[in-house]
Amino acid sequence: MTTTTSQPTTPTPNRSWLVDRGLIPARGPQRVIALATFVNMVGTGVFMTSAALFFTRSVGLPLAKVALGMGIAALVGMLAGMPVGHLADRRGPREIYLVTLIVRAVSMASLVFVHTFWLFVVVVCLTQLANSAGGAARGPLVRGFGGTNLTEFRSYLRSVANLAGCCGALAAGTAVQLDTRAAYLALVLGNALSFVACAAVITRLPSLRPVPVPSDSAGRWIVLKDAPYLVVTALDAVMSVQGQVLVFALPLWITLRTDAPRWFIGVAVAVNTALVAALQVRASRGIDTGPAAGRALRRSGLAFLIGMALMAATAGIPGWIAAVLLTVGVAAHTVGELWHAAASLELQFRLAPAHAQGQYTGVSGFGTGFANVVAPSVLGLLCITWGTPGWLLMGGVFVAVGLLAPRIVRWAEHTRLPGASAA
Repeated sequence: MTTTTSQPTTPTPNRSWLVDRGLIPARGPQRVIALATFVNMVGTGVFMTSAALFFTRSVGLPLAKVALGMGIAALVGMLAGMPVGHLADRRGPREIYLVTLIVRAVSMASLVFVHTFWLFVVVVCLTQLANSAGGAARGPLVRGFGGTNLTEFRSYLRSVANLAGCCGALAAGTAVQLDTRAAYLALVLGNALSFVACAAVITRLPSLRPVPVPSDSAGRWIVLKDAPYLVVTALDAVMSVQGQVLVFALPLWITLRTDAPRWFIGVAVAVNTALVAALQVRASRGIDTGPAAGRALRRSGLAFLIGMALMAATAGIPGWIAAVLLTVGVAAHTVGELWHAAASLELQFRLAPAHAQGQYTGVSGFGTGFANVVAPSVLGLLCITWGTPGWLLMGGVFVAVGLLAPRIVRWAEHTRLPGASAA
């Protein structure tokens, strides 16, 4: 008997081993957006890891003033999302996004000349305004070039962002170790250059025509009249407080209330980053409808409670047992984070009309930004000051939001006009 063996097909010019295994998108707009995301987040990871040290050790500002200035900038930055998102909807997201990247580069480079508190506040406010505006303008780009499997592409971009941020944080370690002004200035200018490089990459994208506004549209700021979407955004904002658990509450908890080694703080961040980079795409599969997103939020709330209960249980126990419980707790929390991120992105795009994606993304970013502003105070009070009961209470809040989410999502979907959501 003769066995016929099929010959391997000749790879097309746009395909490669990396493309076939889903490690990079095929040549085209999606690969451009992925590359721009990586470049942008490497620079952001470099700076964010060392920002507090730069302002205190190099600029010479007191830590309390740095915290105040960053809080003011975060609040001011939230104001830019919706109007710039609307501008991107009507003028083209590629061009508006390019402008925000150049503004971010200039404002970041301006930090080199900051030596007083009020100049610091002005520059970081400008930086946060451009950052918020850039996120709103980027939303229509991702939607426009996301292809038929938008859910998977968004998840891939989040994995890329986490990997890039980790690389940037590792690179920043050298400057932090040197602890010199020259080293910190190199990080600031490196981040500024990353925005310029990102803009250069984005120029390779073709322009996107604005989506025509339907004749029956309810006015310019339709998102402010969309009560179900605003409620979904509010619930997502509460759930987004979880993003500060591992980077704010847990390091303080390990240092002040447990016998776990302090170096475990870095391990916790590494475990979280590795799991997100490796599993985000897989965790997002199937979360491509409104009901699926609601169920994912319900699961994520339970995962957060489990993770926070394990973290809370580490107080007053031997260090090695605490380290084991913390590892499991961080893993459980990360699973919840994966589900929450997938559901949040799905709803952000699914519930938004195609012609108003930018302003809807801006409002969603406002909710997330507000959560980041209040999270340190809330977590500091509950988890650090109250201790174990506070951890459990915060976990219970996440469970309550998760249980409420499916019903709110159903309400939001029922209020969509036919064809209004082009997810």
